[in-house]
Amino acid sequence: MKLTTKLILAFLLVSLFSTGIIVLFTSAATHREFDTLVNNKYQADLINQLAEYYQKNQTWEGVEKTFSRDHNGNNRLFFSIADPHGKIIIASMNRRPSETLNAKELEEGTPIQINNETVGILLINTPPDKNPLENEFLRRLNQSMYLSAMGTILVAFILGAILSGTITRPIRELTKVTHEMANGKFGQQVTVRSRDEIGELASSFNKMNNNLARSSNLRKQMTADIAHELRTPLSLIIGHAEAVHDGVLPASAENFEIIREEAERLERLVNDLRTLSLADAGELAADFQPIEIHKFLGDIQSRYLVPFHQKKITLNLRLAPVTLQANLDPIRFSQVLTNVLDNALRYTPEDGQVDIFTRQDGGQIEITIQDSGSGVTATDAAHLFDRFYRADPSRTRDDEAGGSGLGLAIAKSIVEMHKGKIWAESETGKGLRVIIQLPVIK
Repeated sequence: MKLTTKLILAFLLVSLFSTGIIVLFTSAATHREFDTLVNNKYQADLINQLAEYYQKNQTWEGVEKTFSRDHNGNNRLFFSIADPHGKIIIASMNRRPSETLNAKELEEGTPIQINNETVGILLINTPPDKNPLENEFLRRLNQSMYLSAMGTILVAFILGAILSGTITRPIRELTKVTHEMANGKFGQQVTVRSRDEIGELASSFNKMNNNLARSSNLRKQMTADIAHELRTPLSLIIGHAEAVHDGVLPASAENFEIIREEAERLERLVNDLRTLSLADAGELAADFQPIEIHKFLGDIQSRYLVPFHQKKITLNLRLAPVTLQANLDPIRFSQVLTNVLDNALRYTPEDGQVDIFTRQDGGQIEITIQDSGSGVTATDAAHLFDRFYRADPSRTRDDEAGGSGLGLAIAKSIVEMHKGKIWAESETGKGLRVIIQLPVIK
């Protein structure tokens, strides 16, 4: 059974149940109140008629014939009359003449008064029969309630169909797009028609679908990039090896050095890919320990002074005037800074400078590495930590400055392993700024 049918039946059953209860209780209450109204009116009229009868005749004799329900003269009174002391004078079928009423019965009786003098007490045993007009009124009232109930049920059915369609429409759209996702078609969107829970579900679904589409495209691009990265050194190795083997190239140290360099490049790429796969699986080994950040950065600066000096680039440390400690794996985090500084060294021109700043922002340590290179666009900066991403697509990966395209992606994985964040900010012509945030040890 479809959800639409279930919702319509649910609305219909709720309407039937609630309307049925309302009709039953309303009908019962109406009959009860109408009977009370009729009985009170009849009793008031009967009191007046009996008072007039007694005032006219000065006795209760003959009252049975006058007020009997049986026009043949048989005693079918539905009431009894007692004197002011509670002794039965006129007895109905369930009373005996000269019977004395008890205190409760006497209290429940209605006095018959003439000139404020009680001449009798009226006891009604059974309510009087309704006349045809009263019965017709109740019949029409019941008919109106039943017709209203049927109309209510019909309206509930129509509203249930409309509401169920409104509820299930986005679900059907989600189901359709889900089937397409199962067939590998990502990126399609469903229309967000409301701001309720279903609308939130549609928005979350669209976001998930976009992320899956992006991940799928990145995976395809990554596969193509890995194939390209592997093919380039392999082609050089195989080409030079075959050329040496066939005698096209001499078996010189220079040619063997080319083969060795490409083999090392291939090994670095495989190691980078292995590091990323371990990080993605959460299996990258780490030895965390309290590290004094300023001393750690000083060691990194000492290691890079020579290559920066060779390229005539100044590497400055601008440290906060406080002691900053973080829980780090020194080897892994050194790899983060190495990848970032290698990138800065690669793209900062001669006579430029690279500054390393530190500061504490609440419970976070912030390390900023700012270079004076040409920078990238804000869009490129947002993707610098994607695998194999290059802000300059014209640059080939086999040039000297290219690298594997995995260094910053590895840096991001390691920083996240330290429960930190890393991102880049840049504007064209204003250099690149890389910010790393780490939890501080208090």
